Amino acid sequence: MSEQRNNQSPARLHELASSIGRVIIGKDEVISLILTALIGRGHVLVEDIPGVGKTTMAHALAKSIDCSFRRIQFTSDLLPSDILGTKVYDPNTGRFEFMSGPIFNSIILADEINRTTPRTQSALLEAMNENQVTIEGETLDLPSPFMVIATQNPLEHYGTYPLPDSQLDRFMMSISMGYPGLSDEKRILDGVGADPYSEDFSPVIPHDEVSYWQSQVDKVKMDGEVVDYIISIVDRTRNHRSLRLGTSPRGSIALMQASKSRALLEGRDYCLPDDVKYLAGPVLSHRLLIGGQATLDERRRAAGEIIEEILDEVPAPL
Repeated sequence: MSEQRNNQSPARLHELASSIGRVIIGKDEVISLILTALIGRGHVLVEDIPGVGKTTMAHALAKSIDCSFRRIQFTSDLLPSDILGTKVYDPNTGRFEFMSGPIFNSIILADEINRTTPRTQSALLEAMNENQVTIEGETLDLPSPFMVIATQNPLEHYGTYPLPDSQLDRFMMSISMGYPGLSDEKRILDGVGADPYSEDFSPVIPHDEVSYWQSQVDKVKMDGEVVDYIISIVDRTRNHRSLRLGTSPRGSIALMQASKSRALLEGRDYCLPDDVKYLAGPVLSHRLLIGGQATLDERRRAAGEIIEEILDEVPAPL
């Protein structure tokens, strides 16, 4: 019994973070946000330039929890069936057999998601919202855990299709990895980081333990004053002078769920206002529609500044 309790200690999640940290050098905050989304049953949009380790991070996460991983390169000619799968006629049986697509994996890296058409982007909506897909009238469950990590380059416009608000709203949070610090980049060049593609890179926890931690998030307590704090922050986004569109109720739910996840990662069974304040930017900024013409990068920075302004204005409960 004591061994089982040790295996289910929050320290296990820190072991998981350390495992990914062996691969992604100097990005402890990014890793913490990814794990926050994972145990909160959320998905993550990574808005960043190429070459900063997005694919490697997703692969390291999948390898660390011993689950299946698939990278999907989104292009303009990608079809929904290329993601979900399709039924193929088998002349030997005289029947149509379902050939599953890459969506039937636990960790999905949707690389450059804004390079494909809205029709193909929409193929992910049901999967991200309900952990299932419907193909020719048949509903099929996806693996558990299931997480989409999508990437897009915020500085590039040519050959891209902006993500619709309905899809942005289904990402629990939006993050940026950024460049490594000088000392961290030196460690990378010196070969300090582990290789997640190597057979020597071993899982830290079994994938079914992730489901246990997800169930524990649901048990984290949130005081009514902290709930009111979330509501006040979200309400300010809906009435802000610089915003054409504020945060939806799905955003409120995501901020509450992410705050509970962070509390669990910190070893607590209750939420603090600081959990909400820490996560408000990553959870809410991509849900805001800024007025006027601006690039993705400009909109992201403006949304972050507005969230900071709102956090300064809304008093946190004591």
